[in-house]
Amino acid sequence: MNGKCILIVDDEAPIREMIMVALEMAGYECLEADNAQTAHALVVDRQPDLILLDWMLPGTSGIELARRLKREEMTADMPIIMLTAKDAEDNKIQGLEVGADDYITKPFSPRELVARLKAVLRRAGANDAETPIEIGGLLLDPVSHRVTIDGVPAEMGPTEYRLLQFFMTHQERAYTRGQLLDQVWGGNVYVEERTVDVHIRRLRKALGETYEGLVQTVRGTGYRFSTKS
Repeated sequence: MNGKCILIVDDEAPIREMIMVALEMAGYECLEADNAQTAHALVVDRQPDLILLDWMLPGTSGIELARRLKREEMTADMPIIMLTAKDAEDNKIQGLEVGADDYITKPFSPRELVARLKAVLRRAGANDAETPIEIGGLLLDPVSHRVTIDGVPAEMGPTEYRLLQFFMTHQERAYTRGQLLDQVWGGNVYVEERTVDVHIRRLRKALGETYEGLVQTVRGTGYRFSTKS
């Protein structure tokens, strides 16, 4: 077992069983639910590492459940892969807009599912690894959710903290405001891109003169976190 727990949410028992067999053979622990209510209770109770969520569920749909989980602070960072029989492009976009991390169209092979699942878990692991990240005297500790600058605790809001964590784990690459909204705000389409600029300004202020230059404006694109001037 690799210690990772996957919640399978699908109202069709044969599909849940097929997924379960594939995942258990790959070393994952599995939980299962056939509706959104049971799934939500399991998410709160067991805190799975990833949710495989069917788009079409009886009662509350999978897409509604995904939206709810991404809104709640406790589950906002939980990776979600949408499973769907729909192959229409607008559905794919809708699934990713609510904050789903990936999207697999039925029918799929168990091998493809396991590969995609591993990729999403790997990406999530890069963001929530428990190892502190240090650049010079700037230290971010994911476990205590604290940032210190040259040994002094930095004052910053939760959004600035998430922005900084994303930047420190994705250095030297330029991101558009839209990409930052997806990564830091969880793809909430109701947030305007200008909001990113406001939080970047706050983050720079919190970093102070010594480190504000790490958050660089990339003209015509967005922002980059870089130790190179």
